[in-house]
Amino acid sequence: MTQYDVVISGGRVIDPETGLDAVRNVGIQGEKIAAVTEKPIEGKQTIDATGHVVSPGFIDMHNHNAGFPFGQKLALRDGVTTPMELELGVYPVKDWYESLEGKSRTNYGASVGSIPIRETILNPDLKEQFHGYFLLDLMYPEKAKTSMKWSTQHSTAKQIEQFEKMMEEGLQQGSVGVGHAAGYMVNGCSQQEAAIVQKLAGKYGQSSFVHARFSSQMPPTSGLLAFFEMMAPQEVYGGGIVFQHMSAQALRDTMTGLELFDAARAKGIQVIGELYPYDYGASIVGADYLVPENYGPNMGRGYKDIVLISNLESLTKERYEEIMKTNPMTPCMFYNALEEDVVKGLEHPSSVVGSDGYIWTDRETGEMAYDWDSSYDKVNGHPRGAGTHARVLAWTREKKLDIPLSLAVSKMTYMIAKYMEDNGVPQMADKGRIQEGKDADITIFDPETVQDNATMQDGGLPSTGIPYVLVNGTVVVKDSETVDDVFPGKPIHGTGKPA
Repeated sequence: MTQYDVVISGGRVIDPETGLDAVRNVGIQGEKIAAVTEKPIEGKQTIDATGHVVSPGFIDMHNHNAGFPFGQKLALRDGVTTPMELELGVYPVKDWYESLEGKSRTNYGASVGSIPIRETILNPDLKEQFHGYFLLDLMYPEKAKTSMKWSTQHSTAKQIEQFEKMMEEGLQQGSVGVGHAAGYMVNGCSQQEAAIVQKLAGKYGQSSFVHARFSSQMPPTSGLLAFFEMMAPQEVYGGGIVFQHMSAQALRDTMTGLELFDAARAKGIQVIGELYPYDYGASIVGADYLVPENYGPNMGRGYKDIVLISNLESLTKERYEEIMKTNPMTPCMFYNALEEDVVKGLEHPSSVVGSDGYIWTDRETGEMAYDWDSSYDKVNGHPRGAGTHARVLAWTREKKLDIPLSLAVSKMTYMIAKYMEDNGVPQMADKGRIQEGKDADITIFDPETVQDNATMQDGGLPSTGIPYVLVNGTVVVKDSETVDDVFPGKPIHGTGKPA
């Protein structure tokens, strides 16, 4: 009898692509799944999965924590084996990937981002500190000498030419698409730049990953109009579009947006909508969509609905104005969509799940919780980076989400992998499946107990009911604890070549 490296025995195996949903034994050899069988099999290491679901490892297309240890740790506890920085993106792409080589517990991938490129072009004082990971530079503005020019300043014709050249360079270096967070640069980024984003996505047969320009349910700047802005050049140039956290832009029009995407796909246009299971988001106080003239009339919210991450202080008009003068990049949480719209959106058969996982702050030091050994219970931050996937599974169990468990799993695995495979990322053909020959990225969870625990008050509490996670055949979560000093994560790249 063949002896496998790892055997997962007696679990309920869910493979969304084939429709398998039955008790099976899974054998792993090296980094690959080598057997999915009803027959008894032996392994050097055996995991008893009786009463548990054996799922493909969760894939998160929208995770700003993919490039640092504590972010990876909480992602793994939430069952995520492949978190990717796609909305904001990175620049230089090559530097970001090289910084993680041999040092990552999870698989990792990134888009080339329009925001870090704009800041590179527009801010001559920029001192990039974190190997192209612009989000981390934003968290340390004095060290990196970042500005808000990326958000507010218009580009000249020459700078737009430079913008296009740098974006294509990132695609050639193997990014998995183009990140375009237009919602943070409503008045700075031109429609010409938006068109370039989609032109390049089409040229390389990849996707743009979009935070749409407007967060509003009121004309003339509605979330639906923001979808039209990117879908128009998509029809001309091709490529795909992922509208990330689309309920935060469409708000009460979330279902209309998803119906629009369905109609577009029926005509061969590659577009999907991603959601997270929360009615509040996280950002910086200076985000364009939080300015009073938008947040109030267009989103139906007020100053009290913006909460500082550092101390959970709800803002007043005076405090908001003070922060905008002193440090507009101050991290915050804010209420946006209504939960009922989020639930309806997640129930839609073609939506997918993404966390938009964001940074955590150490309560004692005020510094970013970066290191692997940062304390779960001593950080502030949005809970979505710790609990999104477990929360969706718990909502499914509780019937708050009226969808089958197999569909919930698919929304976090196969549907994402298949979309990316079809849009210029061939490696994803081996992810999101429990099949022989596929990558052994596997999440094992108890459908009766899986639960998110992170809250607005305790944003770093890990999910429970996920006792085992494997990345490329290596156990990285064992008995509900992360394993130290293992780095099985592999890079996820685009082809680097025009389609």
